[in-house]
Amino acid sequence: MWFKNLYFFAFTRPFEHSEEDLEKHLSEHLFTPCGSTEVSHFGWVNALGKHGDTSVHSANGNFLICARKEEKILPAPVIKDMIEEKIALLEQEQGRGATKKEKEQFKEDIVFELLPRAFSRISDTHAYISPKDNIIVINASARGKAEDLLALLRKVLGTLPVTTLEPDVQADETMTDWLVKKDLGPKFQLGMEAEFNALGDDGAVIRVKNQDLDSDEIKSHLDADKYMVKVALEWDESLSFILCDDLSIKRIKFFDVIQEQNDDIDGDDIVAKLDADFSLMAGELNRFIHDLLAEFSLKTTDLLEND
Repeated sequence: MWFKNLYFFAFTRPFEHSEEDLEKHLSEHLFTPCGSTEVSHFGWVNALGKHGDTSVHSANGNFLICARKEEKILPAPVIKDMIEEKIALLEQEQGRGATKKEKEQFKEDIVFELLPRAFSRISDTHAYISPKDNIIVINASARGKAEDLLALLRKVLGTLPVTTLEPDVQADETMTDWLVKKDLGPKFQLGMEAEFNALGDDGAVIRVKNQDLDSDEIKSHLDADKYMVKVALEWDESLSFILCDDLSIKRIKFFDVIQEQNDDIDGDDIVAKLDADFSLMAGELNRFIHDLLAEFSLKTTDLLEND
């Protein structure tokens, strides 16, 4: 339930779907396993997994959803070897090379043949929508996975007016200034990890870990016109994370003082525990995102279109 990586997007028009309306739309595109000759399937599953029975779980005005993707695994080297065998057989029998169209047909036939025997890879991507805060927050380690979920949600809703938040001053410039000008806000503390890039496409990349970011060694990198693109931070004595220059968040770790707030809930009531954890997590993340964006002079409502 506790999100580990974040991509978040702001709505350009208010999200006005109710829990019931959102449930209705998601139920029209539920996940079903791949058929024997299908490469992949993508659809919605119960927000609380096996412990729930609805595609949407609501807590304190936040809507939790979950998309599941099944993909058949077909090793490229195996397909390549089988295509080469067919090409060699064609050359032996007909004394000529295979055309581009024939090679494409060989590949299509081989994939169709292998699919029923292929292993499946299944992955779930959770997200929550906060209409009040005008954001959708996705627990994904790669932007592509986040955008896949947005595309699926857009498909079932018919429209999904969201966009990334981009500061007027480039994020890496602001992040570097946190070290140079010492102007990081009071709710944030620097960690002991960072990544620096030099100017130019072939510029050096410096990664440091377990390193005091106020040290002379780091200052020498800054003096050499390197700029910070990733940095470890702590927020409000509640969580630690890695901030990237596209404002994505990696490796979130909620401190024990946060997670222990729900320890008094009966461990046998799994649904109550999941509900409390989601409510607590979403509340903390909404505050965290608000404070983080403020460091870049942004608000989640900045991109709302005026009627």
